[in-house]
Amino acid sequence: MPQIILTPAQRKVHRAEAHHLDPVVHIGADGLSPAVKKETDLALKAHGLIKIRVFSDDRAQREAMLQTLADELDAAPIQHIGKLLVLWRPIPPKEKVVDEDRMPGPRDVKVLKFSKRGSQRPEVKVVRVLGNQRLTPGGQVKRAKVLKKSVKKSAR
Repeated sequence: MPQIILTPAQRKVHRAEAHHLDPVVHIGADGLSPAVKKETDLALKAHGLIKIRVFSDDRAQREAMLQTLADELDAAPIQHIGKLLVLWRPIPPKEKVVDEDRMPGPRDVKVLKFSKRGSQRPEVKVVRVLGNQRLTPGGQVKRAKVLKKSVKKSAR
């Protein structure tokens, strides 16, 4: 997989966004092991823009690590400053599974009961309302009424 090519303006924007980030992947004495590559891939999937700290004093080796990660993980190298490497890859859209048979679930509703005297605080009561129930203006839970279908519409 080739690395992503960015314009200098796009790289500048990502550098600014990465300024406050902390390193999420650390590369130790073993170098680019398969575990490090896997963790970097997972971090890119989760965050998109990540910093990597390399505990190596050889600058050429760090530069090679940045290029290798960018090539193998289909990412864009953003910055190499000191022992920090910055990589970016767009976050893939998550597929949302829609269950057609799902009914609305229970929800907790706060009911305020005001006293007849204006100086007292209202009484707060939390009521759980199920999917087939409704809350009346008085704060009582009642079963939802079934909507009746129109005779004219059903005749069509």
